[in-house]
Amino acid sequence: MNFGVLGSGIIGLTTALELQKHYPNAQVSIIADNFNEDTTSYVAAGIFRPSTSFMGPTVDITQKWITDAFNYWDEIRRSKEAPLAGVCQLSGYIFSSISPKITRNHFIEKLLPIYRQATEEELKLCHGDWKYGSFFTTCLTESRLFLPYATKKFLEAGGKVVRQHVHSFSDLNEKFDVVVNCTGLGARELCNDQQLVPIRGQVFKVRAPWIKTAFYGDYDTYIIPGFETVTLGGCRQFDSYNMNLCKYDSMAIKERCYEMLPSLKRAEVVRECVGLRPHRAIVRVEGEKIKRTDGSILKVVHNYGHGGYGVTTAPGTSQHAVQIVRDMLTSNSKL
Repeated sequence: MNFGVLGSGIIGLTTALELQKHYPNAQVSIIADNFNEDTTSYVAAGIFRPSTSFMGPTVDITQKWITDAFNYWDEIRRSKEAPLAGVCQLSGYIFSSISPKITRNHFIEKLLPIYRQATEEELKLCHGDWKYGSFFTTCLTESRLFLPYATKKFLEAGGKVVRQHVHSFSDLNEKFDVVVNCTGLGARELCNDQQLVPIRGQVFKVRAPWIKTAFYGDYDTYIIPGFETVTLGGCRQFDSYNMNLCKYDSMAIKERCYEMLPSLKRAEVVRECVGLRPHRAIVRVEGEKIKRTDGSILKVVHNYGHGGYGVTTAPGTSQHAVQIVRDMLTSNSKL
């Protein structure tokens, strides 16, 4: 068997590893033009907290993706590989002065080891007029560590990496049994998918080792500690392709985060980052047979459109994508 995976972000890497797991004798190649720090995954804070708006084709499938993904991350967290993989346990609070619904999350309330209402005392932990809150314990995956860790595992298992920008499926010279498309925002051009839009995000990475807990507030405000830095955010700008730092976003993020936790004012800024989240109303994980310019038929499984929840849900959608690969190879699959 010969498989190609397009894209080397966290979706592509978890898919490639999953293919190796199920087809240990197969050749798996990752084809991409951006790696590690050049991927959107690298910017992500990586906390396991999918939005209630995250959606697959059905609610049941969406819940399965999320459950499978959490179990995957939690298994790594409990292993001796955890520090190398950049996976740890993290607790946090979601506060709101607007609505109690903002602090609830039906996808993870029963899945996480702890998800409960915040006490009156806990509502006073951060500056602000917080009326509602939840406390939860979850996993965090730092892509800065996980991407190179996963790449090393992939290569050690015989995987191949090819640096190439794929404009069209006809660009693939090698004969693959199945290609898995994990190109994120690149799928807009590759698949002419107008449903795929960027949601621009901007964050600070600061040194604040005294911050051990995550905090969320209204207006997309978040403070998320990682292995070395704390991520301060954020913004969600729909259909924006702007990869430049915006001083107005910087000022707004600082103002909101410093208001919540004034001690952050003394934190050293390590860097500012911008990323374009590949958002699709319904995340696309499905098979397709594509006719190439030479008349040949290429079996493709799409796995993209995760928005800001790629790190969170990558293992779940990757497991589903590989199941579709298996179905396509039995050839009687109905697409």
